[in-house]
Amino acid sequence: MYQQEKALVGDIQLVYLHWQGVKQDDWKKENILLLHGMADNSLVWLKLGEFLASKYNNYDIVAPDLRGHGNSSKPETGYFTHNYLQDILGLLQHLHWEKVHIIAHSWSAKIACIFATKFPNYCKSLTLVDPFFINSMPSVFRITFPLLYKVLPFLKLMQTFPDYQSAEKVAKTLNQYRGWSEWQREIFRYNMEEGNEGTWKSKFPKQARNEIFEDVLKQRGLTTKLNIPSLLILPEKGLNRTPWQINPYRQYLTNLTIKKVPGNHWAFITEAEAFNKTIEEFLQSV
Repeated sequence: MYQQEKALVGDIQLVYLHWQGVKQDDWKKENILLLHGMADNSLVWLKLGEFLASKYNNYDIVAPDLRGHGNSSKPETGYFTHNYLQDILGLLQHLHWEKVHIIAHSWSAKIACIFATKFPNYCKSLTLVDPFFINSMPSVFRITFPLLYKVLPFLKLMQTFPDYQSAEKVAKTLNQYRGWSEWQREIFRYNMEEGNEGTWKSKFPKQARNEIFEDVLKQRGLTTKLNIPSLLILPEKGLNRTPWQINPYRQYLTNLTIKKVPGNHWAFITEAEAFNKTIEEFLQSV
């Protein structure tokens, strides 16, 4: 069972889930950091955290709500790569972790790659779950971002809904909530907040969305070769399906394993059993 805890990193409060095994020897402890994707929250890792913690007493597992998400701080600005890098570094220092296995999904997989490039001594392994566009994007895409905000399904919950039931109805149509289990309902509910006169909207602020997209435009996730044990997870119905998308990982991650898993972009939710076993096998191998 996890504990929900808090860390003050600079002027940002990070809320995180913490699964902590019983360790006989501290030097045998394996630290695992789980980073969710854009507009998600820490609860997306609930099944993986419970699975690993129940089998391995030496695993110390943390899944934060990244700034702008869940119940962590939502500043008026400050949603760029360097902000998230400092948050991750500060959280590791708060936890007194010197080495960590990082597992990151979608947009945060790019953040994890940049963190591993800048702070390789912290990284014991790197798992990238269906990353969102690891290279920088041509500047021409900037003019299409307002359109993307409207058509990307997972951002549909950023509108204001007249009541909770209307928001839930839209959520049930989204890929990450396919099947609508009690756990998925819990993830969704944690993402939402009640406004004036009974209206509901996402906790994820528009400024965070705008600055993250602006950052995605500019940043390259991989710029130098890394020999960290790395796992690239490719869901059958995920984003990365062509050689030109996968080649940068082969080029820059020199100790790379690639695994395909069933499910969509959120395979750790929709196909949790197969996904969790894939993570377990990799962590045990390193």
